[in-house]
Order: sequence, then structure tokens, then C-alpha cells
Amino acid sequence: MESAILCVNDLACSRNNSILFEKLCFDLKPGEILLLEGPNGSGKTSLLRLLAMLATPDSGHILWQDQDLHSVQYEYARSLSYIGHAAAIKADLSVNENLNCLAPGYKQQKRYEALKQAGLQGLEDEFCIRLSAGQQRRVALARLYLESTPLWILDEPFIALDKASVKSLENLLRRHSQKGGMTILTTHQDFNFGDIEIKRLNMSDYIPEKYSMRDIAGEISNGQDVEI
Repeated sequence: MESAILCVNDLACSRNNSILFEKLCFDLKPGEILLLEGPNGSGKTSLLRLLAMLATPDSGHILWQDQDLHSVQYEYARSLSYIGHAAAIKADLSVNENLNCLAPGYKQQKRYEALKQAGLQGLEDEFCIRLSAGQQRRVALARLYLESTPLWILDEPFIALDKASVKSLENLLRRHSQKGGMTILTTHQDFNFGDIEIKRLNMSDYIPEKYSMRDIAGEISNGQDVEI
């Protein structure tokens, strides 16, 4: 049996002096896909940002190949691809130029092939400001057709995609898993990864009792952003 590559132990995260989650634990082995579940405000995006080293946990440990993340930051950064909820592309650059920024070091022929697989053939030189929301999302996702990093961290990757693009991304994630790659994602949309078993982690299970979902719902109704 293969050992876990990524281990999360007793992780806690707070914002505005309120704990989003605590005592959160999970591990991930080669080929596994982990789906983070829970309502808005339960800390899904915050957890992804911690795993992508964009934020620091209040307590707990994240281990990569049995080593604390802080001691292997460089190796870990080279091992992951993170795509956040926003497309994170530059509107005044072309599709090809954006992909070159998102995944530098690849020859244009490789980039064009990735864009073709992402459903953007013929739009390589189009400025991103002229693209639809779904097309802009596909520009961000095109880097996954280039990068062979073992760990993908994806926040709502299916958002704004049409049926054909959803199917293409499902197939890509399935192939990544079959090759031993690992994926952590959030999504509110239905998906089909075939015979790939999906691990699930419900963030609501790690919200402290003193900070209930009723409190979170109140913050949302008052217009507060409860996720980092």
C-alpha cells in the first residue's frame, strides 16, 4: 500500500478573531482526488490557500513527503499547480501570452497544443478582454494540459464552463489520477470521474461549536466575506 504524500494534522485557521475551522486532518496518496464540501463560509477556499502557501495556519502542520512544509517550500512549490476561484489572467494580454505567464518555459507549439485541448484553438492571439467568462476560465485551466506537477489544487474549476469543457476537464483530472497525480478541489457542480474513487472532506465537521453555521450565515447576510 502506498504511503501518503500530503498529510494535514490538526490544522486551524481563523479570520477576524473567529475560528473558521480547527483540528482538521486528512492525507492524500498518489492517484487520489479529494473533494472539499460544505456551505459557503465553511473555510474551503481558506484551506486551499493554506495548502497553496498563500496563507499561514494558526496551528497544526502540513507535511509533504513526511517533511514539514516550511522545510521543503521550494520543492513543494515546484510540485503543485494552484488555480483559484478567479481566472487570474491579464485582460490586456492575448490568450497565448497569458498562458506563457501562467506556465513559463514552454515552447509556443506546446502552448498552442494545450490551448487546443482546452478548447481555445483559433483564439491564441485574441486579447482576453474580448473573451467570455468561460473562455477566460479555460485560459487559466490550459496550464494543466502543460504541467505535470503531482499535486493540483483547484478552487471551483468547473465554474462558467460549458458541457464540452466540463467533460474535457473531467477527462483530464481522471488521467491525472490514473498517472498517480493528486487533486484537491472544491465545486458546487455535478461531475463524473468514472471509476475514480473520490475522497470527501466536509468542512462543517471542523467548525468549532462556538462558531456555528448560524454565525457564518449571519455574517454572510450582513455582507461580510467570511472566506480568505
